Amino acid sequence: MDSIREACDISIRRACGFGALAIATAMLGLSYHPLLAIRFGAILTSIMIAVLLIKALRAPRQPYRRTEAWLILGKRHGLPESRAQQVFGTTLRERYLWHATVAAAVALPMSAVGIYQALFAQVPLPLQLS
Repeated sequence: MDSIREACDISIRRACGFGALAIATAMLGLSYHPLLAIRFGAILTSIMIAVLLIKALRAPRQPYRRTEAWLILGKRHGLPESRAQQVFGTTLRERYLWHATVAAAVALPMSAVGIYQALFAQVPLPLQLS
């Protein structure tokens, strides 16, 4: 069971790492206006959270032999075939939700800064559409 959880974590963390790299690159591209970069990062992180939540909803029904975790385990799991789908689906769902929670902990401060800036700071955005 622990090996399945570790394989699920490796798979999800790798995908989240690539997502975080893309988000950081986009934020770096907007570094000429730090508050805009933070807002954009919060939006993109929220999209990543939505994707993780959708994946969590679909995980119990996804055939476990078509998951990356199955490949990471070397196509061996040591479970009875009748129980393998339930274990993989439940574990993947739980790990997707955990990673979505961590991503939310990252997005929340960025969103708070963006909301504070929009409400109280009088710093104009460089691209204002009037």
